[in-house]
Amino acid sequence: MDTTAIPDGSASGNDAASSTAEGSPLGPDVHDEHGDTGHSDGLATLAVGAIGVVFGDIGTSPLYSLKESFIGHHPLKVDHTHIFGVLSLVFWTMILIVTVKYVFMILRADNKGEGGSLALLALVSRCMADTRWTYVMIMLGLTATALFFGDAIITPAVSVLSAVEGLTVVHPGFEHLVLPISIAILIGLFAIQSRGTAAVGKLFGPVMVFYFLTIAALGVRGIMQAPEILWALNPVHAFRFFALDPMLAFLALGSIVLAVTGAEALYADMGHFGRRAIMVAWLYMAFPCLLLNYLGQSAMMLRDPSTVENPFFLLAPEALRLPLVLLATMATVIASQAVISGAFSVSQQAVQLGYLPRIRIRHTSARAAGQIYVPVVNWALLVLVVLLVLSFKTSGNLASAYGIAVTGTMFITACMFGVLAFMVWRWPPLVAGLFTGLFLLVDGAYFASNITKIPDGGWFPLVVAAIAFTMLTTWATGRRILRERLAEDSMPFDVFLNSVCQKVRRVAGTSVFLASNAEGIPPALLHNLKHNHILHDRVVVLTVETQNVPHVPPARRREVEDLGHGFYRMIIRIGFMDEANVPAELGAETRAGGAFKPMETSYFLARQTLIASKRPGMAIWREKLFAWMVRNAESAMVFFRLPTNRVIELGSQLEI
Repeated sequence: MDTTAIPDGSASGNDAASSTAEGSPLGPDVHDEHGDTGHSDGLATLAVGAIGVVFGDIGTSPLYSLKESFIGHHPLKVDHTHIFGVLSLVFWTMILIVTVKYVFMILRADNKGEGGSLALLALVSRCMADTRWTYVMIMLGLTATALFFGDAIITPAVSVLSAVEGLTVVHPGFEHLVLPISIAILIGLFAIQSRGTAAVGKLFGPVMVFYFLTIAALGVRGIMQAPEILWALNPVHAFRFFALDPMLAFLALGSIVLAVTGAEALYADMGHFGRRAIMVAWLYMAFPCLLLNYLGQSAMMLRDPSTVENPFFLLAPEALRLPLVLLATMATVIASQAVISGAFSVSQQAVQLGYLPRIRIRHTSARAAGQIYVPVVNWALLVLVVLLVLSFKTSGNLASAYGIAVTGTMFITACMFGVLAFMVWRWPPLVAGLFTGLFLLVDGAYFASNITKIPDGGWFPLVVAAIAFTMLTTWATGRRILRERLAEDSMPFDVFLNSVCQKVRRVAGTSVFLASNAEGIPPALLHNLKHNHILHDRVVVLTVETQNVPHVPPARRREVEDLGHGFYRMIIRIGFMDEANVPAELGAETRAGGAFKPMETSYFLARQTLIASKRPGMAIWREKLFAWMVRNAESAMVFFRLPTNRVIELGSQLEI
């Protein structure tokens, strides 16, 4: 038997009543057409900020993508046919996947201005009836979220390693310094997360703009050596590549797709900058600069095949290679920072939507709500990233593990796009089918190619994703079962009021009982009566529900019902990007019997001790995992910002 204590009422923000499977009382608002709601800065300022945060990952892809395409696990001959074929595929992949799919289509699917897998999942679920397709969408969304965590571990490792490896181009004697320097940079990067990134973030945009302009200038320099490389943009060369050797071309897709790693960030970070700013940054800065650099690298390899060993750094004159290494290292640190911040945001959304237990979340900026720090995620990522670097040792080896998580997420996004196009946006079937089929074909081909890399390291992100998926689904299922068990012992409120209230002594003050369910009597209230035989003059039964929208406006956050006899039921609704601050919400409410005085208000929480059993529900090992997650969940007092000297916890046992 496995037992653990769980604060029932304190977990009300994680209930399935507010999960993505159910509708939102806030209405079926599908998307903000411009995706720029709430952004007061000018478009140019937002675009520069997007260059620094959104495009760091895809911006550093030239460091390794072409090199791995030719000398990776499936080497290609460095000749005219293969260079033109690979470059043509890179160009049209950026056109189809990044420009058409993400910039022009997926960015339209914002959830009240927010993007990302969980935001898209919440949007789709809110706009669909509760059917078996809803369940399929939830599983797809959770799979994409789980794959993101695998990507968040690999991206810092492969990016920083590929940049520091540029030292070997400067001087071969620096090879033994690559691993120590890379690990030192990564440790330093994760160590500063607790200080916040607001100040450092101001430098991200200008640094990345300079980086993009630099790689574009180097690309132009390379193109001038072999201008005929421009003909490679013709898609005919991609078809010729496949016609020459279909199997080798298919395997090469696993490395070619590295050119668009980070495309998901365009959608995930939309809430910070808005759709228009991201579109402008991609179309007028990131895309042209990346294309010029790929053209320059390819032109150089066409002229001198030996430069395939490290075309990114060899593209620069010898005197500028060390400065380029330093600039590329800064760019990879910025790219890693963006992924780490994304992991923090995804974790916060998962907690609010009821797929992870409460975890400590610290806000590092008084002005920017998105600036958060999640200690447990930060240190777990650091340990796994360092182990990854020590295990794989080179960016070439890591490239085998890279890509499968990214392409898996892209394929899932394409599936969810199909649901959006057909069922939410209601496009004409022919148009919706054409674009959905095209995206599934392209993303599916890249994902299938990356599956072949599983034995060479691709297993790592899949293992991470499997662990994350198990935890996400176990917590959501465990909470549902727990609510069902609690409902078995509950009683209707009208029965409780008629049978108890007239017989119980009342004392001055206000008691707030946190309840996971907006109906019935919370266990804490029943246990308080059982042991203390008294009630306060004012009793508030409070439920916190997380909605399928990022933010809930203040005017629609609270619902109050007067139950009579000094009892009130209050529901606080927050978005999955909002902070759950119960005292602040009560301080702004006067409809529940007047103002709440902090020193006269007591908070009651129920703490059930869970007993794993063979009752129908989950497998025993999942019940034990759920119990472990509960034991390590963040304190309800901290999560809901309750004053520590005004909280009373009452416990009981519960078999699940």
